[in-house]
Amino acid sequence: FVRELSAQQRALKEKEKASWSALSAEEKVELYRIKFNESYAEMKKGTNEWKTVLGGVLFFLGLTGVILIWQKHFMYGPIPHTFSDEWLSAQTKRMLDMRVNPVQGITAQWDFDNNEWKK
Repeated sequence: FVRELSAQQRALKEKEKASWSALSAEEKVELYRIKFNESYAEMKKGTNEWKTVLGGVLFFLGLTGVILIWQKHFMYGPIPHTFSDEWLSAQTKRMLDMRVNPVQGITAQWDFDNNEWKK
């Protein structure tokens, strides 16, 4: 990892050529740091990048929600009258009077003799 060795690091590299049992723990760590940038635990340590990603996702979800609320309030008109309960019941009554789809449709479940839904 280290390309340009200092005088102290060169002396430590020379000492490395002798018996490793003569080296102290600090010298072994220093030799490791000369060869490698990070230890295995430091390489596997997680980052805090997930917080930034989660923050960005939540920000855009919030922005989308604000845009949808704004559109509903200022751009969309009132709900059509055909969605009212009175209109739907009148439409259902008309379909029953016309006997629409009598085999498997809505009129197949209507009892015309008793004027009620079949049980």
